[in-house]
Amino acid sequence: MILELDCGNSFIKWRILDLYTDKISLEGVVSSNLELIENLVAIRWLSLVSCRLVSVRTSEETRKLIAILQETFGVTVSCAAPAQEMAGVRNGYKDFECLGLDRWLAILGGFKLASGACLVFDFGTAATADFIAEDGEHLGGFICPGVSLMRSQLRTYTRKIRYNDVAAKQVTACISPGRTTVEAVERGCTLMLRGFIVIQLELARSQWGDDFTVFLTGRDAYLASDAVPCARLVPDLVFVGLAIACPLL
Repeated sequence: MILELDCGNSFIKWRILDLYTDKISLEGVVSSNLELIENLVAIRWLSLVSCRLVSVRTSEETRKLIAILQETFGVTVSCAAPAQEMAGVRNGYKDFECLGLDRWLAILGGFKLASGACLVFDFGTAATADFIAEDGEHLGGFICPGVSLMRSQLRTYTRKIRYNDVAAKQVTACISPGRTTVEAVERGCTLMLRGFIVIQLELARSQWGDDFTVFLTGRDAYLASDAVPCARLVPDLVFVGLAIACPLL
């Protein structure tokens, strides 16, 4: 079995694949290394032969996680690394090593699935948009705070904004003007996210007309799906890219 990990800023997303079919056997999301190991050790039938991961955390944090995985499960861990070019895609950053690895893998995954020009949106702690031309040239992208980050900043710096995550989830199905603070904040953040999308779509159409594919991925992608009904919702797009960056020999 193969263990795949997407180590983001806030959470670690994990999944277990069958070695021969790539079928997902189990998956989950945790908030710490300890929680990850506890979850995996509790799977009695787990027999890992390989592990691959992508991490946007510090080098020290990533090294610690790799060491724990190797010690606990006795597997070799492959870690995605920056590249100037891979699988027909050319990194568009002036310093290719400065492009976030999660973005790079989502770009690789999007281009593979689209087989042509594409616009990749990833909605996690940050909201990102990346433009990939038909020939595989990454044209660059945009980054802004994601919904969770906008929400936490309002809660931190505005004294009278106080509500929990349960209340937040109950008010996002509608985008009419809020009549409570939680409605106003949550719907306002959602509208900012959708406005971000609309502008990127206009830029993409100015370059490619309608001949491009739109991908939505990340924890909060569902908040944007109504704004782009033609988009492909691929929650595990980073894992598609991870398989490209860290193939099993």
